[in-house]
Amino acid sequence: MNVKQDVEPPANPQLQPPATQPQRRPRGFAATAAAASTGGGGGSSPGSGGGKGRKEREKEKERTKLRERHRRAITSRMLAGFRQYGNFPLPARADMNDVLAALAREAGWTVEADGTTYRASLAAPAPSTTPPPAPPPPIQLAPFPARSIGSPLSTSSLKNCAIKSSLDCQPHVLMIDESLSPASLDSVVVAERDPKCDRYSNASPINSPDCVEADQLMQDAHSGEHDNDFSGTPYIPVYVMLPTGVINSYCQLVDPEAVRQELRHLKSLNVDGVVVDCWWGIVEGWSPQKYSWSGYRDLFNIIREFKMKLQVVMAFHECGVSGSADMPISLPKWVLEIGKDNQDIFFTDREGRRNTECLSWGIDKERALRGRTAIEVYFDFMRSFRTEFDDFFTEGLISAVEIGLGASGELKFPSFPERMGWRYPGIGEFQCYDKYLQQSLRRAAKLRGHSFWARGPDNAGHYNSQPHETGFFCDRGDYDSYYGRFFLHWYAQTLIEHADHVLSLANLVFEETQIIVKVPAVYWWYKTTSHAAELTAGFYNPTNQDGYLPVFEILKKHSVTLKFMCMGVQDNDEALADSEGLSWQLLNSSWDRGLIVAGQNASRYHDRESLNRILETAKPRSDPDRRHFNFFVYQQPSPAFMQRELCLSELNYFIKNMHGEVSDH
Repeated sequence: MNVKQDVEPPANPQLQPPATQPQRRPRGFAATAAAASTGGGGGSSPGSGGGKGRKEREKEKERTKLRERHRRAITSRMLAGFRQYGNFPLPARADMNDVLAALAREAGWTVEADGTTYRASLAAPAPSTTPPPAPPPPIQLAPFPARSIGSPLSTSSLKNCAIKSSLDCQPHVLMIDESLSPASLDSVVVAERDPKCDRYSNASPINSPDCVEADQLMQDAHSGEHDNDFSGTPYIPVYVMLPTGVINSYCQLVDPEAVRQELRHLKSLNVDGVVVDCWWGIVEGWSPQKYSWSGYRDLFNIIREFKMKLQVVMAFHECGVSGSADMPISLPKWVLEIGKDNQDIFFTDREGRRNTECLSWGIDKERALRGRTAIEVYFDFMRSFRTEFDDFFTEGLISAVEIGLGASGELKFPSFPERMGWRYPGIGEFQCYDKYLQQSLRRAAKLRGHSFWARGPDNAGHYNSQPHETGFFCDRGDYDSYYGRFFLHWYAQTLIEHADHVLSLANLVFEETQIIVKVPAVYWWYKTTSHAAELTAGFYNPTNQDGYLPVFEILKKHSVTLKFMCMGVQDNDEALADSEGLSWQLLNSSWDRGLIVAGQNASRYHDRESLNRILETAKPRSDPDRRHFNFFVYQQPSPAFMQRELCLSELNYFIKNMHGEVSDH
């Protein structure tokens, strides 16, 4: 009888004494029932057991969120390591199947489109009486000493793995943690061996001369004595952006001699050219279709004296509202006068606050500007410039024209306005509440068959909210609901259509001239599932979708050069930022579609460490196709043009490395 009691559990566990009963916290409906029973039908009193249980559940939810964010951060760095150091052609939104297929192909297996995986025969059988070879053995899921790649894939770990000569190059084994879901990339582990060794089966050590193609490249790129040596790399032209204060609000050149002195400095550093902003608010500042280009002609004539290339920017936005420029430049005065009577020509947030950084895309085809649409206004401005400076185009002095497509001249919604109180790393707010964009939203909702969807989300937080604080952007939030997907698609499509309309006319005006579009680097909250900051900026790029694909398709349609901001900054863990991950997504996606890519630094990143990070992005050493930037635009560190001294040593170092010359460290 005693033996039976020791072996078999009691029939009714509730009869066990409380001291031996394991304490388990109820979950789901059980938790609700427990709270109701202990707290008197709801646990509303502060001291009730239901209130304590609810607080504990909330704490557990927060801990779960933190663990999930940490897991996704590890996944992002792991994929970046595979792409950068292992030359794995993983798509921007890789899942576990992509990783397994890449590893299997690298190990010598054949992976078909339907997932069928087998060892490819190395030679065809001879036509003799020799029996045919046995069928290929399946991949074995057997115990094997393994190294998890859930942790960040560092250069040192790759080196250590590469130099272990005692590793056994035997049949390849892939291990899968079957307790995790297929969507989890943390479930992938790689055997403690180099998968390249089967390709060079005659070499005993993995790092032998016959087995170092990619690994040796990686080691050379990251060894101590070659870290900052870009000699022999492709030549990338460098342009320097001239400050805004060169031309005053009356379109006059402020100080011609100071400009000449500046250009002498740049010429001595072998700068290839300069970039000049042509401000809509200056040239057409006082009356519609009354253009004044005199100051710009004087400036261009001086640039011609130094035989330097010139890029111009059609700047249809305002500048200096936060004190970050040499002088504030607003939209044209006549446009602001129209805005006093019709404030809906400007972008508007949920609270009804107007943003005058640029015109709302809702009036692209609305005759709200004294009988002209916004598209017609942009077209007339560009056509006036092309006619005025025809001689410079004919001579080839103007090498490219950049088209401003939004706030700060970048293709984005003005979702992060500092004048409204936004501060990094806030998620920003949707800017779609002017009457014209609301009409567009109502038409889209009616066409979709759900007229009640004609509204912006009411749980998306405020400018400085964080994703987990909102019901829309949190994990499994409304951004991924039927309504959320509809709204975000419409919001992103509005940005894409604006680019399509303006670039169509720009191609008519600047025929046979390189056209540039600047795309922002919204890298904060990139490691979250929603990518909240990118969503408010107009890029529908959550973890389960490539939001830049439709944008790049439009740029490809118009043969546009993509220029994106290179952030020479360490990522902020508190903001779950990933500037490197975003850069790799933009680069890989654009290059895969045949786009020409260029770069530009943010003005606050000009130290040696930041420049080295930018150089690595401009000339990725691990890219098998040796792709690189078409050109680079350097923003000088200080906005004060007359009082600052150019940081010659840093700029000289940067230019020599961009040109592929030997530079002094």
